[in-house]
Amino acid sequence: MPKVDFSLCLITARNVLPAGKSLLDALRAALEGGLRCVQLREKDLSASDLLALARDVRALTKEFDARLLINSDIDLALECQADGVHLGISSPEVATARRMLGEEAIIGFSAHSFDDLYRAEREGADFVTFSPIYFTPSKAAYGAPQGVDKLREFCRNASIPVFALGGIKLERVAEVLDAGAAGVALISAILAQPDPESSTRDFLQRLHVAENI
Repeated sequence: MPKVDFSLCLITARNVLPAGKSLLDALRAALEGGLRCVQLREKDLSASDLLALARDVRALTKEFDARLLINSDIDLALECQADGVHLGISSPEVATARRMLGEEAIIGFSAHSFDDLYRAEREGADFVTFSPIYFTPSKAAYGAPQGVDKLREFCRNASIPVFALGGIKLERVAEVLDAGAAGVALISAILAQPDPESSTRDFLQRLHVAENI
């Protein structure tokens, strides 16, 4: 079985939740919809609050036999017994994460250029996200959208799975998979919706159909 055994990765962001919704409730709904991978990314929390949340999310993902990746923090991943980490340019190196977490850990890397891709491959990452594909406020700091043509070129040069990230909506799934993406990573298209379970089912159904065209 491949280590990266999911095609949809949900990245958390409490600030996009509808009023009155809790992150754990939204994640439970998405997991009930078939979600297989959660990336916990809550940069504004204190260390103690983040650890408490990570433990709760770990318990929840275990209940559904889903993967949990921790954003950047290797020590937190160890402490909450996550399945791995997702790293970026300013994070610890992939080799460091591999040494600390072991060969079975899943290690993702945020790529915004070919240099990022080659670094991730060289250091032994299991997959990369490539972003932003489309415009999205959360990725505006990285400049103009990369676009589907750049994604296609990126995937053609990659030796590990590439997940399209940034402005991913349901109607764009077929387009990014056709460009060579192994899957999609997203936030608002599930967490900001009134029914995360239904939104997750819709994405997984669209991913399954697109993969088999």
